[in-house]
This record gives sequence, C-alpha cells and structure tokens, in this order.
Amino acid sequence: QVQLVESGGGLVQPGGSLRLSCAASGNIFSIYGMGWYRQAPGKQRELVATIARGDRTNYADSVKGRFTISRDNANNTVYLQMNSLKPEDTAVYYCTVQTNFGANYWGQGTQVTVSS
Repeated sequence: QVQLVESGGGLVQPGGSLRLSCAASGNIFSIYGMGWYRQAPGKQRELVATIARGDRTNYADSVKGRFTISRDNANNTVYLQMNSLKPEDTAVYYCTVQTNFGANYWGQGTQVTVSS
C-alpha cells in the first residue's frame, strides 16, 4: 500500500504560478513512477505529467513548456511546478503512483483555480 497526500493548490490569477506537492508513504520501495492527473467539472480525468525511474518525464501537449514535474527521492515527494497558468488549467489535480506490481494509487486531490 502507498498513501499519497497532495498540497499546494489554491486560487491564482492568469499568468501566475503554483507548485503542487505530493508526499508518498507506506511501501515506497515499490514505486515505479509518479504523476499528476487533473479533472475539470464535467470533464474526463486527463494525464498532465509523469516521471519514472531514471527521471524520464512525459507531459500533455497542453502543458508542455509551462509545467515541470520533478521528484525528491530522499523525501518520497513529487512536485508539479505550474507557470503561466491559464483559466483552462482550472481543475482538481490528483497525484498518482504506479508500483512495480502494476497497481495504481491516488491522492485525494487538490483544487487549482485560475481566475481573475
């Protein structure tokens, strides 16, 4: 089992920045990769960014050049630095991990609202 706790969401104006954090605990040695998804009201949950062993990263086209995913392995934490935020980035952001066994675990979500 892996437990995830997200933080860092909030209200920000267009063009602003936020940094989301996700702290993992439990069977951390089973973690293969970590990532962020988001879900806006009435929309499907979509992949935002992932980071795997070897720090291989992948981003949705809509956030490339604006968002950066990173890991602090010593603290079992993944971050999502979000710059140049747009209203369409408004969503609940969920942290997720994939284990070596192929199982996925999810955090409770943190709200990001981009509005004037």
